[in-house]
This record gives sequence, C-alpha cells and structure tokens, in this order.
Amino acid sequence: MKLTEFIDRLAQLANSGVFAYSNTVLKSYFPGESKGTLKKTIERAIIKGVLQRPCRGVYLLIKGGEENIYKLESIAVALRSGEYSYISLETALSEYSIISQMTLNTLTIMTTGRSQTYHTPYGTIEFTHTVRDEKDIVENICRQGERPLRIANPALALSDLKRVKRNLDLVDMDMFKEVESETSISV
Repeated sequence: MKLTEFIDRLAQLANSGVFAYSNTVLKSYFPGESKGTLKKTIERAIIKGVLQRPCRGVYLLIKGGEENIYKLESIAVALRSGEYSYISLETALSEYSIISQMTLNTLTIMTTGRSQTYHTPYGTIEFTHTVRDEKDIVENICRQGERPLRIANPALALSDLKRVKRNLDLVDMDMFKEVESETSISV
C-alpha cells in the first residue's frame, strides 16, 4: 500500500474525530490489505512521524492530529473499543471540583472490560472493571463537547469511588451536594 493513500485515509478519519487506532480497527479500515502489508505501512508511517505507538497495539495520528487535545482519551477508546467505558472516579470528581486534587497525568476510567493500567507518553490510563449493568451506565453518563469518552455524573462517580473502595478523604461532600443540585436541575 502506498503511504500517501494510508495517510490520506487517516486524515479523513481525523476529520471525523478519530485519532487513535488499534490493530483491529486499522485492519477494518483497510480490508483489502494483508496483515503483513498493513504492518509494513504502519511502520513506515511511524518512521515518517505520521503515527506514534503510545502503547502496544495502539497507534496515534501525530501529523494532522496536533489539534487533538484529548490524546489520552483517544488512546483509551482505541484500547477498549467494544466495551462500555466512561470517565469516573478521581478524574470525574476532580473535574466537578468535588475533590481538591487534580488528576493531570492520570485518566481514571470505569469499564465493562478488564481492569488494567497503561502508561503512555501522554499520561497513565487506569481502567477499573465495573459490574454495573449497561442501563445504569447509559442513564448516568453524558457527552461533553468533542470528548471521545463520556463522563459519569457526580453521583455515579462518587458511587464508583465507594464501590471500588478508593480513598474518600479528599471528597468534599458540601461541594458534592452543591454540584449534585446544579446537575439535577439542568437535566
């Protein structure tokens, strides 16, 4: 496969908001290519600085993807495609200002897949398994702008924190009540 064709196709995907790809996803985007040919094309794209391998089995578009401010979330989506995954725990609670500690380099995600931690050049992705049913998840998460992942509402994020027996010392319950009342009014 010509590298220019490969890059053009990835640029089209980037225009639709897809910046990170697993091996399986890349194979589905280029179904006519053999596994060996696709692997060689990916390696050439890495050498040319078009793609980066932030962790095993995932490729991130660099050229043309500079405006992607959600690199870590994009990588997480590629790692857990086919599973329900959403931002929760400390990351969500920090974004709602319910805990005082900022989670700058760690993204905490609940997933119906297995628990696992990945270290990337952009930060750490921590997947924590949940046994919640799909209906409960869907009813309590929301999309925020162009983010690749949905985020838990404050009540779900706090409930997840308790369910997985994480430290509750940093939780500001007064702020939780304030944020919870604001989000229930706007829903």
